[in-house]
Amino acid sequence: MADRPTSFDKEALIECGKHGYAGPGTAQLPVPPMLMMDRITSIGTDGGKYNKGHVVAELDINPDLWFFQCHFPNDPVMPGCLGLDAMWQLVGFFMTWGGSKGHGRALGAGQIKFSGQVQPTVKLVRYEIDIRRAMRGRLVLGIADGRMYADGEPIYEAQDLRVGLFEMDQLQQGAL
Repeated sequence: MADRPTSFDKEALIECGKHGYAGPGTAQLPVPPMLMMDRITSIGTDGGKYNKGHVVAELDINPDLWFFQCHFPNDPVMPGCLGLDAMWQLVGFFMTWGGSKGHGRALGAGQIKFSGQVQPTVKLVRYEIDIRRAMRGRLVLGIADGRMYADGEPIYEAQDLRVGLFEMDQLQQGAL
């Protein structure tokens, strides 16, 4: 597992969206505009609050981003659900980066707290994910806590983010 990259640029993240992290049948990230990060600066199986793994990613903010034009007119703000989705995206990416196969699906979260917002004046959003548990048996499930920062200030916090990885036939049979 030492040969896995510990950071990814936007081009590599888009390739993962198009083809899966390790090819067909492995989890995919969304592609732009739903890809909510420009790079993963750090990913590893150790570290994080629980010493079970971590992911740190960033999104460059500029006033021309698509969501500022439609949410809300004359009061531009990044929808909170997009920041939450980014954290789910990162938990799923961690699971497939760690060797698990399947297609990622967000399965829920425990407590979610929004204490700030991303407006067009923000320059950088940073996500920090602390893996609590990575189940890689018959059930493939990642459980993590996440935080989102706007220019270094904490603005979102989510506990017990849950993402499962499923084979396509499971999804077609309604496994969720």
